[in-house]
Amino acid sequence: MQFLTTFMNEYGYLVLFLSLTLGIMALPLPIETMMCYAGFLSFQGQLNWIGCVFSAAAGCILGIFLSYWIGKKLGMPFFEKYGRRIHLGPDRLDSTSAWFEKYGNKLIIASLFIPGVRHLTGYFAGITRLNFRIFSIYSFLGSMIWVATFILLGKMLGPRWETFHEIIKNYLIASGIVLAFVIILYYLLKKYRVEIFRASIKSWKTRKDDRYE
Repeated sequence: MQFLTTFMNEYGYLVLFLSLTLGIMALPLPIETMMCYAGFLSFQGQLNWIGCVFSAAAGCILGIFLSYWIGKKLGMPFFEKYGRRIHLGPDRLDSTSAWFEKYGNKLIIASLFIPGVRHLTGYFAGITRLNFRIFSIYSFLGSMIWVATFILLGKMLGPRWETFHEIIKNYLIASGIVLAFVIILYYLLKKYRVEIFRASIKSWKTRKDDRYE
C-alpha cells in the first residue's frame, strides 16, 4: 500500500483511474482504501474531491466494460480453464453465473460493495450477454454511488480515515449483502406471488376446515 500512496501523492487522478480499472478487472489492489486516501488528499487540498470521484468512476466503468467485452468474447469455457489464475475458480464461477442469469442488472449496484463479487460483475454480464445499454446505465449509477461513498468518507474523516476505514467498510459490505438479499427476495416474491397467494389460501382453508370438524 505504501508504494501506491506514494504514487497517489505524485500522480493523483491518473493513479486512481488506473487502479480502479485494474482492480475491477480482478487485479488484487486495495481500491477501497485508495479511494478513501484520495478523499483524505482532497481534505488536505492536494486533490479536488469531484475530480477524484470522476477519475475513480471512469476507471471503474472502463474496468467493468473491458470485463464485459472479455466475458462476451471468451465465454465460460475460457474462464473454466484459466480462471484460477485470476482468482476466478470453478465454485465462484458457478455461483456467480447462476446469480447473474437470474438477476442480472438488478444487482449490479449492490455487487460493487461486495468484495469478490464486484470483480466478476462485468465478466458474467458479458458471458450471459446482458443487454449492454441497460447494463451500462446500471454500471454508471453503481460506479458513481460506490466511488463517491468511499471518497467522501475519506474527505469527511480527514486524518482519522485510517482508524475508521475498516469498520465503516465492513458495515458497507454488510449493507451491500443485505441490499442484494432484499432485491433477490423482492424478485422471488414478484415471480412466485401467484403460487404464494394460492398456497396461503389453501393453508387458510385447511385451518378453517379443521376448526369446524
